[in-house]
Amino acid sequence: MHKYKKHSKGIFLGSIVATFIATTPYLFSLHESVPKQKIWNTFLFTYDSASWEDANYAMWVITGKLIPLLLLLVWFFTCRHWWHHTIMVPIAMYIYQIYIVLDGDSAHTDEFQLMYLIPIMAFAIPAIYLIRARIFNKINNVDKSIQDLEDEFKVSPKNILDQLKKYF
Repeated sequence: MHKYKKHSKGIFLGSIVATFIATTPYLFSLHESVPKQKIWNTFLFTYDSASWEDANYAMWVITGKLIPLLLLLVWFFTCRHWWHHTIMVPIAMYIYQIYIVLDGDSAHTDEFQLMYLIPIMAFAIPAIYLIRARIFNKINNVDKSIQDLEDEFKVSPKNILDQLKKYF
């Protein structure tokens, strides 16, 4: 019975992820409900679009960066390939871009991001190169196929919490 419970939990989580991915076009269009004015008042908060001068436009920019970020996070936490750490580079890029947008500085959106990505790239690129070097070293020393070696380096977390614990 335990085997079936674990399998149904995987199906449930997979269904949530698939539903989220399928609804992203709708989520992207949520900005259309934001008024075209500088200050947007809701019962939860007040948003001042600052230099954007239009809350609707600011939310359009934010959703244009937030939806790809969320999809990259889903990909990162569900990817089992040996190279999945490289996905951290575009994740960091989108986080930086969203920060700049929320900071209200429309003049510097999508500028200087490479400078802030260098530390992430300094970790990801050598890590991926070392894993790749280990794979090719094993290819030269062992009679395995590339697929067998990739399977050997795949990350197989038991669940999302185990995957998160691995990184934090």
